[in-house]
Amino acid sequence: MLIVGRIGKPHGIRGEVTVEVRTDEPEARFAPGKVLRTEPGAAPPPAASERGEAFRVPAELVVESARWHQGRMLVAFEGSLDRDVAEALRGTLLAVDSADVAAPEDPEEFHDHQLVGLAVVTPAGERLGEVARIDHAPASDLLVLRRPEGGTALIPFVKAIVPEVDLAGGRVVVDPPAGLLDL
Repeated sequence: MLIVGRIGKPHGIRGEVTVEVRTDEPEARFAPGKVLRTEPGAAPPPAASERGEAFRVPAELVVESARWHQGRMLVAFEGSLDRDVAEALRGTLLAVDSADVAAPEDPEEFHDHQLVGLAVVTPAGERLGEVARIDHAPASDLLVLRRPEGGTALIPFVKAIVPEVDLAGGRVVVDPPAGLLDL
């Protein structure tokens, strides 16, 4: 699964929600008719709508409409959602099947799901651990390294520190400066 967004607060009274976009292609991912899976356990407990009906976040949501408003993506999902139901969706992660996502054209660009689980090694071949996830920080993306002895380390995903990503070989070569893995 590839996370493409996270539902934020409701907007208005007709069930529109703000979406924290986590994709480079928001217009394609949030086009009307697109089916988005919801990440289980990411949303708050079931809530009741103003009509008193219990609401559970469905396994999939279908985009009814999407638009930009003051720099934010506003999305309405199919169904008669009211503000209470929109509030119940807050915090829900939205995802697409990673098999449905084309590989990037740029050979130096990768989707998160391509990197997670790869072995992390030094240029000499010493195993440092494996990629647990990617954190998208303002300055640069960070590889979150799961260390064999336990714990994690953050590695800036920049060419000077990560000179090679070998998807076919299942590894990421990392040349960390002294002390980086000890932080």
